[in-house]
Amino acid sequence: MGYIMFMHGWAKVTGPGLTGVSGMMAKNNLVPGGVFAGSAMFLETVGALCLIFGLFTRFFAAALAIEMGIAFLAVHMSKGFAVGQGGFEYVLLLGIVLFAIAIRGGGPYSVDRMIGKEL
Repeated sequence: MGYIMFMHGWAKVTGPGLTGVSGMMAKNNLVPGGVFAGSAMFLETVGALCLIFGLFTRFFAAALAIEMGIAFLAVHMSKGFAVGQGGFEYVLLLGIVLFAIAIRGGGPYSVDRMIGKEL
């Protein structure tokens, strides 16, 4: 999940950047677009890297699940189920898996477990 989310965020960082993503967010009625864009880019890069290493796993998994919920409601739900038509099946799957990670935690090989604290 961390790798998938990182690649999704990295495409925003290296592609349209903050200005382009802000415009897309505003177009989807997520205003202020800059706040939503910056949050999404931070969560999908820094948060995703933390998921990969298992650092602050529960926090970032929950935050990313909420982000997927917002994407589901604001962008994809009106387009139907099929991802090929811009639908919600992919963001729904990502959100459910991220929610499960938020509940379960990082696991035995996570940095969280090594330091003895889970956030």
